[in-house]
Amino acid sequence: MKTSINFKAVKSDSEIHNFRNKSFDYIRKDLTPKNEYWQEQKIADRIQKIETYCKQKSGRKLQKNAMPIREAVVVIKENTTMQDLHNLSKRLEEELKIRVFQIAIHKDEGHYDRDTNQWRPNYHAHLVADWQDLETGKKLKHQSFHYSKMQDITAECLGMERGISGSKVRLEAIQFKIKKEEEYLKILEERKSEIKKELSHEKFEELIVKESDFLGFQRMKTEKTLANMEQLFKAQEAQLLKNKSELETKTKQINELYTRNESLRKEVQFSKSKNTILLTDERVFAIEKKKYLDSVMDTLEKAIKFERLKQPYLKIDNEKQLIQKLSKIGEKVSEDNNIPFSAFEEIFKNPNNVAQLFTLLHFGKEKNKESSIKMNIQTEQKEPEKRRGFRR
Repeated sequence: MKTSINFKAVKSDSEIHNFRNKSFDYIRKDLTPKNEYWQEQKIADRIQKIETYCKQKSGRKLQKNAMPIREAVVVIKENTTMQDLHNLSKRLEEELKIRVFQIAIHKDEGHYDRDTNQWRPNYHAHLVADWQDLETGKKLKHQSFHYSKMQDITAECLGMERGISGSKVRLEAIQFKIKKEEEYLKILEERKSEIKKELSHEKFEELIVKESDFLGFQRMKTEKTLANMEQLFKAQEAQLLKNKSELETKTKQINELYTRNESLRKEVQFSKSKNTILLTDERVFAIEKKKYLDSVMDTLEKAIKFERLKQPYLKIDNEKQLIQKLSKIGEKVSEDNNIPFSAFEEIFKNPNNVAQLFTLLHFGKEKNKESSIKMNIQTEQKEPEKRRGFRR
């Protein structure tokens, strides 16, 4: 399965659409609960921050056509997680200075196949990013090879194939629908031509109804003949439509299965190769382990920040409530991203990680409180799995 990423100027209704702040007629409401959301800041607040920083850094106002906030629609798989997208965001920032501050995973959009009436999901994610260069205060400047690299990074982080370079940009929804309708009309015209070819001269002769007049001459009965022709035409058209529809459906299913099989084959080969290296090279194993734990830590931190953003005035009075809150957030992160609890155990072994997580929750400022909380967390780790509420 191929993926692609393409940043454009953010739209005025981006947050309304991305975070489903109102109902839309083109989504399946029963699938909306499967969507996932994360944000570090509101778009309006980030724009204000960008403008202020630009003035401080460069001494000039931000240009009106700078497009300081941009948004990308990324093609994803059904099992793509928020952690995968956080990893992608981190790479975009490290290598291209693009700082993503909002992510929305949409699994409630798609369409019903015209012929089979099957639901065809359109799995994608919206990434809203800050396009300001922190060194100059002005907008980021990228060359063509940067955009090519962006595609490579996306494919690598999401474990998908890279889109073909130079392919046409995705059509907007209305343009896409118009194009599909035009294609369907063309198919109907082709079917009509095929039917006419099938109706040979001999068949037309059989449809002609003749009767003798009062002089004994054979005369064609126009109404009956036309009625026969119309009936045959309808029958042929119906059969042809049915056969063509069945053929198209089967061809489509075969192509989808072939593509899926090829994609899975490549994934299996890559996994086998990677696992072989991990099992035979201790240095590579240690690097990959650290990379994974850093990713889990990053995802957990961002989940905590998002929780604080949603509940800025939440008060936690004691250490027990703090541990319970962190446990609840961790449980959700574990479930949404398929992270085993053993990864959290590794993270919590490091006192600095524990202190950092509690600081994000606006607690643990006092050294003695931090030490007490760390000990409680370590005690919690030793208790039975059911009590912790995390998944292995």
